[in-house]
Amino acid sequence: MTTPSATEGLLRELAPQALGAVLRRFGNFADAEDAVQEALIVAIEKWPVGGVPDNPLGWLITVASRRMMEQFRRDDARRRREDLVVAGARTPQGPTPGTDDTLILMFMCCHPTLSPSAAIPLTLRAIGGLTTREIAAAFLVPEATMAQRISRAKTKIREADEPFALPPESDRSVRIRSVLHILYLMFSEGYTTSAGYELTRSDLSSEAIRLAQAVHRSLPQEPEVTGLLALMLLTDARRPGRTEDDGSLVPLLLQDRTRWDRALIGEGVALITRALEQHRIGEYQLQAAIAAVHDQALLPKDTDWSAIESLYARLEHKTGNPMVTLNRSVAVSMVDGPEAGLRMLDGVADRLGDHHRYHAVRAHLLAEAGETDRAICEFELASQSATNLRERHYLTTEAARLAT
Repeated sequence: MTTPSATEGLLRELAPQALGAVLRRFGNFADAEDAVQEALIVAIEKWPVGGVPDNPLGWLITVASRRMMEQFRRDDARRRREDLVVAGARTPQGPTPGTDDTLILMFMCCHPTLSPSAAIPLTLRAIGGLTTREIAAAFLVPEATMAQRISRAKTKIREADEPFALPPESDRSVRIRSVLHILYLMFSEGYTTSAGYELTRSDLSSEAIRLAQAVHRSLPQEPEVTGLLALMLLTDARRPGRTEDDGSLVPLLLQDRTRWDRALIGEGVALITRALEQHRIGEYQLQAAIAAVHDQALLPKDTDWSAIESLYARLEHKTGNPMVTLNRSVAVSMVDGPEAGLRMLDGVADRLGDHHRYHAVRAHLLAEAGETDRAICEFELASQSATNLRERHYLTTEAARLAT
């Protein structure tokens, strides 16, 4: 017998390999993904009781292939499908090919035609091995709503009618950016959830790290792939210090840094160092470099804020993202004082004025500048627009603290 948690971990590792094998044999991403999902559900029910098969990947492929054949028969298919049934009936029971199709599947699930709200759930289901119910719970939506979202995403993949292969070299860099963007959003949602009572969803961020590691194994020489993985590890290393025992938020400068995961920090620093040495610097590498500066400071006072400000300036120039300017304003305030940070914030007020983080940063800088009444107002505005209840509680508490 195996524990349910051990079974779930194994199935998440095997899910993309099983899907790749079934896709190669039968084609049709949507049907193959459904068949593999059914096989995973059967496995999660049977393996903890009866034990893991000697060849678990072969078992999943066999069960999923049978589901595909049953579907073909139920559809009373054309001769092409009948031929596939005959071919599929000879499904091998022995060892399966050692091909790892995870990268190809990532390219399919993160197709540029899919929005992040569609690509992330599809990736979690097809490659992460999560059920629709688990994904719906992660995003706080009804299971039926998530099922429709995934179904529409698979329809778009089918309509794209791409071969099951790596995209051509001319298209690969664009597709890699899509994959990295989806993984970054997945990790960010897990590290600070956009809604709900809990500050984090470690299952989402951990899954994003696992998938980023899989992509990195396939593309070890791509510096932005390495940079994103480094960013995730360096950020996740601070997770133990981000909350109190009751789950309430602890801001970065007040965290107990002895609780940070130094092993993850070491791994992340090594990764970003190797990436930067290739001199093809992208936005994920710059973000990872910023995280490394924070993580390597054993005390808040040891933080090299000048280096962080410089890195944010490069990132701002590269992306033009107002959120980068928002973060840079904090570094500027640490180097040149809160008034300088507030002046920088004024430049993004028209683009971020409704975002709770804009008001939160402004409140912090106003408080540092001694403008308590204005800071209270900004904290209250931030709390009103924050959708994560832990963040909202922290912002409300800060406003109350300043008012006393």
